[in-house]
Amino acid sequence: MSLFSRKSQAADAARAELLSVPKSRGASSIPVIDVQNVHRIYESAAGYTHALKGVSLQVKRGEFLCIMGPSGSGKSTLMNLLGCLDTPTSGTYRLEGVDVSTLDDDELAELRATRLGFVFQSFNLLPRATVLRNVMLPLTYTDTPVNQRTERAVRALTAVGLPPEYYDHRSNELSGGQMQRVAIARALVNDPAVILADEPTGNLDQATGKMVLETFRKLRERGKTVVLITHDADVASWSDRVVHIRDGHLLTEEQERQAVAEGGAGGRGRT
Repeated sequence: MSLFSRKSQAADAARAELLSVPKSRGASSIPVIDVQNVHRIYESAAGYTHALKGVSLQVKRGEFLCIMGPSGSGKSTLMNLLGCLDTPTSGTYRLEGVDVSTLDDDELAELRATRLGFVFQSFNLLPRATVLRNVMLPLTYTDTPVNQRTERAVRALTAVGLPPEYYDHRSNELSGGQMQRVAIARALVNDPAVILADEPTGNLDQATGKMVLETFRKLRERGKTVVLITHDADVASWSDRVVHIRDGHLLTEEQERQAVAEGGAGGRGRT
């Protein structure tokens, strides 16, 4: 029986603990994200690709962290692991103190719907649906009463600073910056433990990108944990802390400067 399908009393208790974490849970000494010695190896017809090599990372509650790296460095592989869209070949990933490898597929789906919020470069909005309906969409996969969904969506849209006159607009009627704000509100609507943003300013001009980054900073000031992936040093400068990923290894800023000085190049393979 594989690690990810084992049933035991300890695993059941761990699952129950994670999936019942109160939304208002206060600051804790336990990191919201705790990755220890994670490796990810992919097998294909061309052979094996070692995308992550002994990665360890801790993110505190309320921290705005940027993961920075070139194409092929392993940053998207790491983001997929943090978002529970993939599993490590070895090593452990704990979210709010619980090893997610103890969760089965249904529980992982519930975790992604309730404890993680995703923001993508391409927005991923329903173009013919209104702003309000786009933001309410994640609530349909939870037990949130129908009569509370509009209220929660409005609260999330207010948090990202989108004026109410846009709520009834279709998303394809909005500017790029407005669409990204709607996408961030959608990520917020379930009050997740972590917001994961993958190149969220990549399709935006500089001024609009700045507005989006200001939104993330305001969310951090309100206690939200934000993990953002980028290859842009200007975007990274908005965060509290920057870590670099290069050839599957996680580096501090000092280690990255040393690697650049020595002429190190990002590895090829999965991004």
